[in-house]
Amino acid sequence: MSHWHLWAIVCGFLLGVFVHSLVSVDWYEISFVLVLALSLAAYSWVTRAQKVAVLSVAFLAAVGGLIRMHEAVLVTEPIVDTEVQEKVVLEGYIFEEPDNRESNIRLSMHAERIIFKDATSTISAGVLVVAPLLTDIQYGDHVRAEGTLRLPRSFLPAARGTAQAGELGEGREFNYPMYLAKDGMLYELAFAQVEKIGEAQKNPFKTGAIWIKQQYLYGLGMALPEPHAGLAGGITAGDKRALGGEMTDIFRTVGLIHIVVLSGYNIMVVIGFVEWLFRRTHRYVRFSLGVGVAVFFALITGLASSSVRAASMAVIATVGKATGRVYLASRALAVVAFGMVLWNPYILVYDPGFQLSVIATLGLIFFSPIVATWLGFLTEKFGFREVAASTIGTQIAVLPLLLYQNGTFSLVSLPANLLALIVVPWAMLASFIAGVFGIVAGPLAPVIGFPAYLLLSYILFIAEWAAKIPFATITVGSFNVWLLALLYIVLGAVLWWKKTNGNNW
Repeated sequence: MSHWHLWAIVCGFLLGVFVHSLVSVDWYEISFVLVLALSLAAYSWVTRAQKVAVLSVAFLAAVGGLIRMHEAVLVTEPIVDTEVQEKVVLEGYIFEEPDNRESNIRLSMHAERIIFKDATSTISAGVLVVAPLLTDIQYGDHVRAEGTLRLPRSFLPAARGTAQAGELGEGREFNYPMYLAKDGMLYELAFAQVEKIGEAQKNPFKTGAIWIKQQYLYGLGMALPEPHAGLAGGITAGDKRALGGEMTDIFRTVGLIHIVVLSGYNIMVVIGFVEWLFRRTHRYVRFSLGVGVAVFFALITGLASSSVRAASMAVIATVGKATGRVYLASRALAVVAFGMVLWNPYILVYDPGFQLSVIATLGLIFFSPIVATWLGFLTEKFGFREVAASTIGTQIAVLPLLLYQNGTFSLVSLPANLLALIVVPWAMLASFIAGVFGIVAGPLAPVIGFPAYLLLSYILFIAEWAAKIPFATITVGSFNVWLLALLYIVLGAVLWWKKTNGNNW
């Protein structure tokens, strides 16, 4: 298979999923595209036209994308629909780790039964259960939940300092129903009271990974005060909720939120640090260590899907650096993105995290090497030039998407990232030591955690200092997806110009 056929398959499939995610497509329209693809294939076979053959492959892949999304469309339960806005009792099992917020706990529940006064009906529905904070429920528990059933609603992202979502007049409406649908949930159960009634069959690997994460976060809590423990949990285990709403808003304002959510870029920074430490070894040794770092972070986060995705993206970027061949990393990225969308087609349009991971990885692969050639005046000590190039390259790549998603632009993002990221690898190492030994060290835990405390204090200081700068963020308002596409076409044209003008990749 040539690289043109690979890109035709990936791009065609993603286009099919993209179109069906935004507009309704029936079997007649899918059949029309299939006939067109087969006609192009027949023409290319007769004329030996290679370009037409590639085009036919793209159309066939698009048919595959349309069919995959068509089959993935979730259907509501009629008997459940009749109870919307009513108080109901559901039984089922928790299929994800509970999401602890400041004011409540959110449980991803697969409901198997709905219980009425005089009858019980079997159902199969994904429900987001919103329960009080002290609810003691874990992954895999079989539960009974009672609350008000409702349908999720879209909203506008809340402005910093406002009371609730929807008060911000600028920005793009967030499609919350489809965001939940990507995880198989079409309903919400609000103000719920939940009790455990048994245990469902669990994934032993996921159960073990979640247990490791919980023990590790406990150790951090023993070794560090807040908000330092919350930040340590975020940068090493992706536990961003522990940082608190106010501090999370500050990190988002100054463009440092990717540190807290353990993004692929964050893992890449640590991989780069490890490679710098072992810079005198063979590049394949460095590559193996980098992959090990990525796998480690996926495990310590409880094998959360976002962390597995971030680790995958980090490994792909590492492939490009280890081989010195950007095209290998870009093809690997294409294959991984294809596989992820094939597994769950909803993430292509309705998962901002997936979109940012892919675009940020593209920035690391394509833009960072260009930026590095501009930063010869910076020292390579402690990997500073590497961090700077990766930061700027990623910021260039994700900027249009962030503007499209949030409608705001952080003027302090670049300097804040450069100042903070230089200590992130050391902070992650010190936090890991604090978390592990904090489990068993007892009264000595704060002593072991003191180096982490100093490094985390520096990161918190940078975030708070940058947030206080006047006009730290500006609002650009909402714009449509076509302008977003135009911006990325311009970025692609810049890359093509650099390549055709002697940039040796």
